[in-house]
Amino acid sequence: MNLRRSLNGALAGGAGAAVWAAGQPLDKQVFGCPHDDVELLGKLVTRGPEWPVAGLLIHLGNGAAFGAVYAQLKAFLPGHPLARALTAGMLENFALWPLTRVIDRHHPARGDLTRLWGNNRALLQATWRHAVFSLVMGEVERRLNDDRDVEPPPEVPVSSNGHGAIEVVVAAA
Repeated sequence: MNLRRSLNGALAGGAGAAVWAAGQPLDKQVFGCPHDDVELLGKLVTRGPEWPVAGLLIHLGNGAAFGAVYAQLKAFLPGHPLARALTAGMLENFALWPLTRVIDRHHPARGDLTRLWGNNRALLQATWRHAVFSLVMGEVERRLNDDRDVEPPPEVPVSSNGHGAIEVVVAAA
């Protein structure tokens, strides 16, 4: 783990989250869906007039945390840096989407929010937002972090039968 790599990843994730939040007014029109992630997060902690600021801060914090983790784990993902970032973002999007069912039932402001579970427009919108976030984060992270110092994940010795390499066992003995 490298602290500078994590901090740069956090900056990249924050940048991606900022672009996501800034693009929401336009993508609401394009997808015909009023879902707003800043509203969802802000109204999770307050129903008062300060929810936009609270929501934006939480959203940026989430993006920064994702970026920091991504910067440390990206070596384990195959492909071009932007493909890796997009893969990470899509994994997160589709892994967490089932939680929208819980949000629809238990969010304190559920009556004020767009219903998400079963809403195909909201799913497409979320997928688009995660793609934009991932590509921005991936490109900023790539520019901030030098990959020459990243060690590739260790190769696991495996024989053609899938049970390991006897050479490793013999060498260890």
